[in-house]
Amino acid sequence: MALTTNITYFESLINRTDKKSEIKIYSLFIFILKDLIGKELSEKQYQAIENELDRLELKSPQEHKKRYFRKKLNIFKTYLQTEFSFITEGYYMAIGMTLGMSFGLVFGTALNEALGVSMGLSLGMLIGIVIGSQMDTKAKREGLVLRTKI
Repeated sequence: MALTTNITYFESLINRTDKKSEIKIYSLFIFILKDLIGKELSEKQYQAIENELDRLELKSPQEHKKRYFRKKLNIFKTYLQTEFSFITEGYYMAIGMTLGMSFGLVFGTALNEALGVSMGLSLGMLIGIVIGSQMDTKAKREGLVLRTKI
């Protein structure tokens, strides 16, 4: 199934539901698929993405649509990251902030008298945000960031 066909399918799902949580997941799929269409990919790469979408069986009916499509969205984003190095916006900043807070907690605890735990957390988070945002900027320059918002 082509990328545009999948976009049309998710737009029809949005029109058939009034649940905001489902609409959000369908919209995320649409944003990612539209962004992929705008990328300069080879025909072979587009075919690989379409094969992955077919493999996900997005058109199979499910009782718990929100849970089903959220799981499929995470699988698809992981596929795009591993196969094409595409990431979503803020990916590296979130990782940097988490790692920075973890290391800040460790160093703040180890140097309790000099820094304190809260100061260690704050410094670690700040350093993680700075490094993560730089990596996000680099990925955006290289065209590897997929939009997930309007």
